[in-house]
Amino acid sequence: MKVVLFCGGLGMRLREYSESIPKPMVEIGYRPVLWHIMKYYSHFGHKDFILCLGHRADVVKKYFINYEEWISNDFVLSKGGTDLRLLHSDIGDWNITFVDTGINANIGQRLSAVESHVGDDDVFLANYADGLTDLSLPAYLTEFLATDKTAAFLSVRPTQSLHVVSFGPDREIVSISPMGDSGLWVNGGYFVFRREIFDFIQNGEELVTEPFQRLIAQKLLFTHRHTGFWVGMDTFKDKQYRDELVSRDEAPWQVWKKNLA
Repeated sequence: MKVVLFCGGLGMRLREYSESIPKPMVEIGYRPVLWHIMKYYSHFGHKDFILCLGHRADVVKKYFINYEEWISNDFVLSKGGTDLRLLHSDIGDWNITFVDTGINANIGQRLSAVESHVGDDDVFLANYADGLTDLSLPAYLTEFLATDKTAAFLSVRPTQSLHVVSFGPDREIVSISPMGDSGLWVNGGYFVFRREIFDFIQNGEELVTEPFQRLIAQKLLFTHRHTGFWVGMDTFKDKQYRDELVSRDEAPWQVWKKNLA
């Protein structure tokens, strides 16, 4: 299945990087978060990517045009350093389509802009280019394909270090608790779409706003509640957390290292 990745936003909540590079290009360990997401999908056999570019599209393009395989792969160096033989390859069998979908476009507009690149595929995948998870993608797809739904997304527990506050009728505080303990579920991305999704998006609409409301009204929207690992990247603290997991070789999203099918 093709994988559409939305990587053209400004990423204003991660201002430490947003002015110089797009958020998906913020590095986690040796590689940008975009690479980690693509590596996740490729592990499960989905290696045909469509990148919806916008803010600092040049950074994404240059990264892959000048891709250095040796950074994250073992290799043999010989002949005085003139011959480098890779023992493994990351992206040798990836197919990547780069599409400039506009700097100020929303997700719905970006998806509509790549409709022709999706082609006639009946089902395809899509995702924000920042969330990482240990989700079993084959199980999720099997669950979705057994339904008649047009679209699906991942529901996850919020990870932000915010607190939910409840008020009484006179504004007295009834309770305050961490958002993660509130019982709330949030949209974690990892979309699965049937091709009919394009029929639900009108010009200029945000994907999760108007189109998803139409799907809900027709009972064509599905969600998988994932209780395993998922983390977004909205702050520098989120980046540090990911870096720490990678440095300890304990990154749950690196399913390719766990030999999972």
